[in-house]
Amino acid sequence: MREKEIERKLVKAVKAVGGICPKLISPGMNGMPDRLVLLPEGRVGFVEVKAPGRRPRVLQDNRHKLLRRLGFPVFVLDDPLQIPWIIEEVGDAGRRTQDV
Repeated sequence: MREKEIERKLVKAVKAVGGICPKLISPGMNGMPDRLVLLPEGRVGFVEVKAPGRRPRVLQDNRHKLLRRLGFPVFVLDDPLQIPWIIEEVGDAGRRTQDV
């Protein structure tokens, strides 16, 4: 399965639970995750979408670490079966303070 297909499934699943999943474009700050997951009740998470078995580049890993230090949940998605879990985790992120 291609990265684009996984990304499309994520967007569709987020919409199905009442959220939005805009493409994150960040001029001047390379390595940011691909998608921003915005769910009802102010729940926010970042998702880096990869083709199956692919890993983030070093710069992407560094951006993910920065976002996590700031308290945001960040996920690497390379299998559509992870999508329900990611949505659940983003939905729960505001109810707990542990690292994701």
